[in-house]
Amino acid sequence: MAQLIKIYEDNPNQKDLKRMADAMRDGALVIYPTDTVYGLGCDITNKTALEKIARIKGVKLEKANFSFICEDLSNLSDYASQIDSHTFKILKRNLPGPYTFILPGNNNLPSVFKKKKTVGIRVPDNKIATELVRLLGNPIISTSIKDDDEVIEYTTDPSLIAEKWDKLVDYVIDGGFGGNIGSTVIDLTGDEPVLLREGKGSIEL
Repeated sequence: MAQLIKIYEDNPNQKDLKRMADAMRDGALVIYPTDTVYGLGCDITNKTALEKIARIKGVKLEKANFSFICEDLSNLSDYASQIDSHTFKILKRNLPGPYTFILPGNNNLPSVFKKKKTVGIRVPDNKIATELVRLLGNPIISTSIKDDDEVIEYTTDPSLIAEKWDKLVDYVIDGGFGGNIGSTVIDLTGDEPVLLREGKGSIEL
């Protein structure tokens, strides 16, 4: 059964977040708030946890398009390559923020993602998410919590999320009501930015 843990974004409880980070290191799946919708995440280095998320989403792990949630841009070169000054300026200007930027991947990607040529990077403007990454010590692999409902695409109430995902995840962090619009997805692998999905982030870069 999933534990619902209340954490306030303006002053995140470090003890609770450290407990979440330690659990993720051991393979726990955690649903947590971002600056857009709630996300389902795990430690990028834990293959068993990665496989669980892939099963939940009904995709093959090596082909899954998960986002990498980072604390900031300092570790970008760990997973992305060929970041020129123009690309970096776009990232620096818009992150933290409600964007997923698609970048060329490099050879440091976890073994299960070695065949992927690109990586989706997110730095949410949400202290709970970024503090969780900082305490974990490496990025969180993440995917949005989506509903099958045709009307309500994203559940925004964390207590309802905990009910729906009770048997599938270990923890749900209640950081207040989430949004119902996903991140804006922009491909930066070419000469010019390409909009792949319009979401919460402005498309004026």
